[in-house]
Amino acid sequence: MTTSPPPAGGASCLPVEEIALLPDAACDYRYLLARGYPRQASLTLVGNRYHLSQAGREILHRGVCAPAVARQRRAKLVAVARLRGRPLAMDGHNIVITLECARRGLPLVAADDGFIRDIGRLSRAYRPSPLTTSVLQEIAHYLADHDVGPLTIYYDAPMSRSGELADLTRTILSAAGLAGSAQAVPVPEPWLLAHRGVIASSDTDLIDRCNQVVDVAGEIIQQSGAGLLVSLDFVGKELDSY
Repeated sequence: MTTSPPPAGGASCLPVEEIALLPDAACDYRYLLARGYPRQASLTLVGNRYHLSQAGREILHRGVCAPAVARQRRAKLVAVARLRGRPLAMDGHNIVITLECARRGLPLVAADDGFIRDIGRLSRAYRPSPLTTSVLQEIAHYLADHDVGPLTIYYDAPMSRSGELADLTRTILSAAGLAGSAQAVPVPEPWLLAHRGVIASSDTDLIDRCNQVVDVAGEIIQQSGAGLLVSLDFVGKELDSY
């Protein structure tokens, strides 16, 4: 298992001694999932066996899947560099929150399926902050550097100040010279799944239901080295090895 350090002053809610337990816990959890055991019951069993905190259990929940599922999702994953001149639909809150978690030094997991995810410590009560502008600029510059677009970004309207976030996004896209739109909708998933091209998200339900997906937040995190990134050392092993 490898980790990258959090930024100076970043507070981790994952004890250092627990990080050392995660590879073995992940291996046990993966073994059970590979054999069709229920996710929640398996997570409870493994979490109790290793005396994991809630944060440690979230790392496993968001980072580990059955090897067959991991292979299927990895086959759908495309790089931003392959999207030059192509339209992209983006799961706005998913991407922004993951990057804000990275900037705050909160735990992230490099998941079995090739995506980087936060562990939900910010999304439950998320609202835009001064950090949001910087994160949106980072996203816009990264996509502009790869000439991606036009962009369509959907935010979850029930979340706090989503309309304001969409307005800010449109302003930043325009300043970066990117063609695109941003809007708050009651439920973003149907809008994203109706898009005929690539979508950007690390949401497992969306990944499983779409044809091609890009991990914009994950690529930016890997490039910048931001956040406390926990890798569970899964590298596409064959199902038979479990």
